[in-house]
Amino acid sequence: MPLPSVSTRFLFFTGKGGVGKTSLSCATGLLLAEAGKRVLIVSTDPASNLDEVLGVSLNQAPTAVPGAEGLSALNIDPEAAARAYRERMVGPYRGILPAAAIQSMEEQFSGACTVEIAAFDEFSQLLGDPAATRGFDHVIFDTAPTGHTLRLLTLPTAWDEFISSSTGGASCLGPLAGLEKQKSLYAATVARLANADETTIILVARPEQSALREAERTRGELAGLGIRNQVLAINGLFSAPHSEDPVASAMSRRAADALAGMPGGLAGLPASSIPFLPRGTVGLESLRLMAHPERAQPATLHEMPPTRLPPGLAGLVDEMACAGHGVIMTMGKGGVGKTSVAAAIAVALARRGGKVVLSTTDPAAHLAATLDGSVAGLRVTRIDPRQEVADYTAEVLAKAGASLDAGGLAMLEEDLRSPCTEEIAVFRAFARTVDEGRDGFVVLDTAPTGHTILLLDAAEAYHREVMRTQGDMPDSVRQLLPRLRDKAYTHVLIITLPEATPVHEAERLQGDLARAGIEPHAWVINQSLLASGTTDPLLCQRGASELPFIRMVADGLAPRCALIPWLAEAPVGVAGLAQMVE
Repeated sequence: MPLPSVSTRFLFFTGKGGVGKTSLSCATGLLLAEAGKRVLIVSTDPASNLDEVLGVSLNQAPTAVPGAEGLSALNIDPEAAARAYRERMVGPYRGILPAAAIQSMEEQFSGACTVEIAAFDEFSQLLGDPAATRGFDHVIFDTAPTGHTLRLLTLPTAWDEFISSSTGGASCLGPLAGLEKQKSLYAATVARLANADETTIILVARPEQSALREAERTRGELAGLGIRNQVLAINGLFSAPHSEDPVASAMSRRAADALAGMPGGLAGLPASSIPFLPRGTVGLESLRLMAHPERAQPATLHEMPPTRLPPGLAGLVDEMACAGHGVIMTMGKGGVGKTSVAAAIAVALARRGGKVVLSTTDPAAHLAATLDGSVAGLRVTRIDPRQEVADYTAEVLAKAGASLDAGGLAMLEEDLRSPCTEEIAVFRAFARTVDEGRDGFVVLDTAPTGHTILLLDAAEAYHREVMRTQGDMPDSVRQLLPRLRDKAYTHVLIITLPEATPVHEAERLQGDLARAGIEPHAWVINQSLLASGTTDPLLCQRGASELPFIRMVADGLAPRCALIPWLAEAPVGVAGLAQMVE
């Protein structure tokens, strides 16, 4: 069987963005349901596409999936969870405390950190409270991309330690009593995650070096948290070792080389592999093919349909280079190639004589491995959350600590130990990096969509607070939101793949940006097999399926559009990246 063989009640699918966690979790759930099990699939991703893959509209209650008896699914909606959590914390005090106190409490629960706390609270109910999922034989968690997943899995310990060590009555988490009530639930959540008889972690990876490196990092970090019952799933394995088609040969060789060089710890895990399929993985029929690939019809197409394709990336880079400075942000669903496109644009701008900073806010930070070299005029930086927290904590203690008595200092130190401190510290670093666009180019390889939107939401909230108080804020923070909205200063590029889910996710992202007053400069369609020149039947069939999504973007969604073909030479290193802009 190509799908992972698992026996525990709780399953977690995790891995680098775009490796196929949602489709594999859904296919596994479908297979278990076909075997007579009652299965619940839960998405904890703030940018979930579970609805689209299963073909059903979901909410925060289990919803039966039509056409799949025994299978149900739900989305943990972070925003809805935050609203419910905020009211649960503030509601009991309405009519008791003064209006000013209620307003202060509501402000405490208005930030991006509250969204994550609330989503975690919902997650803990499902995992830590047996009654919440009593009607199901298996509960499958389709988790967010790796950086977010690791944070989610470490939050039980973080909150538990925070509750144990806190002595004051409030923090940026709100009234401490509200968290204290959940302490036993969080302890049960931690225990269940580490119980190998109850929980299995499925590390999903493509047969690519970067995805396997990320899976190995995840394996080690989870093992360090006591979560050791892990299995490996290789998704989309293409094999054509004797093909004369250069694209097919390159894809096959690249996969074989990546698997041969797999890190030792990962290679020691139980593993399964799912073959490269000729069509996408949206809908129950496609999901069933993942579970039963032998049912797929042989591919017979030997050439791509004739069509008009969007131009390459070079013209877009030339246009942005004329400005001489500013910020370029690559945004989109995890796994669409934001890092590669950002690095390619940065290299191209530097080679055109620009002064360029290439930076990432992605907690998974694959940028250095993608660039793998140096270019005159190009500087690579990373917003490191740990360092930013340390710097921010030291700054706050230095400024405020000297004027506080012992009790006040204890309260301040308590607040800074909260996991929420990271949100503030990273936000300030983001604003500082955007500020560098005054004197040259800043190319930001941003985090996956959910993270990015939370970050921009934080920018909006922070900006409102700055304008209200006119307090002692860094100028970079004061100017951040106006700069993000200034089309002459910031060019937002939405990156997508020519497939249903990435395009629809990018369309939702464009709507979210519009509500934040930010207009994308262009869309970039990445890794197009249709434009690759392949004649391999299987790849041609997949390439032909791209056409309606390319037309949807180029003719309807994008203000301007560029297309990058699937490249036989991997876009890694300076030379590999340069071919993306040819």
